[in-house]
Amino acid sequence: MITIEEAKAYLRVDSSFEDSLISSLMASSEALCMDVARLSADEWDEIRDTDPDVPSAHQIQGNTLTTGEVIRMRNTLRIAVFFTLGYLYEHREEADHHDLVLTLRNLLFAIREGVV
Repeated sequence: MITIEEAKAYLRVDSSFEDSLISSLMASSEALCMDVARLSADEWDEIRDTDPDVPSAHQIQGNTLTTGEVIRMRNTLRIAVFFTLGYLYEHREEADHHDLVLTLRNLLFAIREGVV
């Protein structure tokens, strides 16, 4: 959903010293957001790979969505991944995962409930 370059820019990391940590946190962030949003791996891939210049219908959570709706969903998911990544990076020693999940549920409510 996001690249390592985008992640490092968001986290304001200039060196490559922490690339493996950031990559691991990115994978954890995406998995957590996918779980909270109640998306399957195939749906996540569909959302991530949708080309905004190719109008078509997409099946996500049993709903038929337009390309525009999928792009809006992707934008929300990207924000959630960035938020989760930042939280996990900054609180790697004392992360409160319960609070993180509650925040993600609020952020991803429309996707979780299928009302994009």
